[in-house]
Amino acid sequence: MDDAVALSLGPVPALGRRLRVALVTGSYNYIADGVALTLNRMVAFMESRGVEVLIFAPVGRRPAFAHAGEVVPVPSIAAPGRGEYRAALGLPRGPRERLLAFRPDILHIATPDLLGHAAQRLGRRMGWPIVASYHTRFETYLKYYGLVGLTPALAGLVRAFYDRCREVYVPSDSMIDVLRADGVKAPIRLWPRGVDTGRFHPGARSEAWRVARGLGPDDVVITFVSRLVKEKRVAEVAQVFARLRAAGIPHRPLFVGDGPERAFLEREVPGALFEGFLTGDDLATAYASSDIFLFPSDTETFGNVTLEAMASGLPTVCANATGSRSLVEAGVTGYLAEVGDSEGLYGAVAGLAGNAARRRAMGEAARARSLRFSWDEAMGGLLARYEALAGA
Repeated sequence: MDDAVALSLGPVPALGRRLRVALVTGSYNYIADGVALTLNRMVAFMESRGVEVLIFAPVGRRPAFAHAGEVVPVPSIAAPGRGEYRAALGLPRGPRERLLAFRPDILHIATPDLLGHAAQRLGRRMGWPIVASYHTRFETYLKYYGLVGLTPALAGLVRAFYDRCREVYVPSDSMIDVLRADGVKAPIRLWPRGVDTGRFHPGARSEAWRVARGLGPDDVVITFVSRLVKEKRVAEVAQVFARLRAAGIPHRPLFVGDGPERAFLEREVPGALFEGFLTGDDLATAYASSDIFLFPSDTETFGNVTLEAMASGLPTVCANATGSRSLVEAGVTGYLAEVGDSEGLYGAVAGLAGNAARRRAMGEAARARSLRFSWDEAMGGLLARYEALAGA
């Protein structure tokens, strides 16, 4: 990031008081997905630096985890066809008055949904500096649900939304290229992600964990970590495992996560281990106790799970898509296959499965590359942008 990392606990000089940031997002604490966890980490960092943060988001019956900061609930319904997600219905009077009373110095919108658009309209009327972070390639989801015809219209709405923001923050250089190609003209700045390399590291490997799951010391465990949903290309994952079985290549599939496609995977990938959602040290142990990370998703803007796998010392086999191509050094830390190229994915996984020395060398290189990604530097750079915009 090209801005100095701001770590002071004092007030912004141009304001003479603590910075106030309103965060508006469609996912914060009702599900433990990558967006929610990243935003929680951001809020915790900002509050530790003396920033006042107020979050406006849909909520579930109970939080999925202990969240950071104060959440102002907004009305929502279960998302059609994806009941694990909530669809915000806008910004009604109660939350709107709370936002007006808060008088933010920065309005940060994380989702271009009905709530995000309503907050943006209010912020423009009030003259607040509005920024947006880009987390999800919603337009790429449509092809997985038979709605590809709506892609141009959705892309146009998204483009107009971001062009009304003072700055747009994206997690990878490849996403800058995508947004520019899509016609977004607003200033785009890099807000990378980090990884906790103290938690996710090769030393978390546990032979006891493997034995408890019937894994021998020579079993090659190939792991997929994600929500089990169509847009993560789980059908392609199943194809790779089918090819490995047909070729007689010894391996054990491991799935970490859950979702509506679990039944499909249980049927199509016999003998697979399903750990469900894992967090913290349990997740770190699962990564490090594996041997290869497989992730063909093309909907990522960064790829937190890929970076966690790299920090855990795993070679990674991913789609040559946004996010992954900014992380994986092809032929050094892992391999990239073109989107939809299940043969390419299979060939890379098969080659690694039969070559322990290559797995070790690539895993060591992946670990070394992961050390370049610091959460404190990433969050500090964002705080520097907040302060610059508020001061201006």
